[in-house]
Amino acid sequence: MTRVRWGLLGAGWIARRAIAPAIHSADASTLTAVAARDINRAQALHPAGSAYDDYAAVIDDPDVDAVYIALSNDGHLPWATAALEAGKAVLCEKPLGCNAVEAKQMRAVAERTGGLLVEATWNLWHPRTARAAALLASDTIGALRAYSSVFVFEGVDDGNYRLDPALGGGALLDVGCYPLTGAAWATGGPFQSVQDVEILMSDTGVDLTAGAHLTMGGVPTYVRGSFREPAHQALVLEGEHGQIEMTGNDAFVSWLQPSALRVLDRDGERIEHFPPVDPYRLMVENVSRAVLGQDAWLPDPQWSIVVAEAMDAILDTGGRQA
Repeated sequence: MTRVRWGLLGAGWIARRAIAPAIHSADASTLTAVAARDINRAQALHPAGSAYDDYAAVIDDPDVDAVYIALSNDGHLPWATAALEAGKAVLCEKPLGCNAVEAKQMRAVAERTGGLLVEATWNLWHPRTARAAALLASDTIGALRAYSSVFVFEGVDDGNYRLDPALGGGALLDVGCYPLTGAAWATGGPFQSVQDVEILMSDTGVDLTAGAHLTMGGVPTYVRGSFREPAHQALVLEGEHGQIEMTGNDAFVSWLQPSALRVLDRDGERIEHFPPVDPYRLMVENVSRAVLGQDAWLPDPQWSIVVAEAMDAILDTGGRQA
């Protein structure tokens, strides 16, 4: 096998905007099959093989080697499990599961079947993220003393799936998982405790805003996700003798645009610039290389569990406080 034949479950906004184009353009990758509830939407993503109106048909397609799950959060566990059981590699939209129980169940299936399961937190493949992690690991700013990160935006319309608890809605699962994943790689985990939580709940029963002070990997950590605040994204690493900051308002969504990193260390302050890049394509290419048995960078599988445990604790504590 010299190319990975991808199957795509879902033809919604993210699949149309980013995932299908990334697979089409990625090295050693072919979009072979797409399934959507409306077969016309599946066909519109131009699979090289088949379009289906049944997700199971992609799982059963013998010409599919790997499956990208671009479904609402409630669909991650059942369809990732089905794909792994069928011998397919799986790249699954974030968050991996709606809670830690689901995330651990999915990891257990991957371990039992020997299958590859990767959470598609796509900004992890951005060169700026990789550079920040490398600088932190190289002791440029000394030991990490504090981590803070936010991903907030304003304006989720009534009826949007993000407001439906049955679909795994809520700000924390939708955007809060990005700052938490940053905390996982920055601190090394594990999630240890939550000190205080701010939760704003919707009438439909999901969190519109979730902010929390945590301890992860022994490091004081602050994260915030919201659907009800002016758009803002930030990630700041405070070291014992320096700081790393993702500048601009794109800490998690820098896509086909230039980006920058501010570094303050013993030598002073500098700005490192990064050219436009498609992290979705880099993600697909790395997973494809892993499927082909080639060298590839993949996130630590344990990060998904750390994030899920932290989200559970935030929502549980916020619920009790309410």
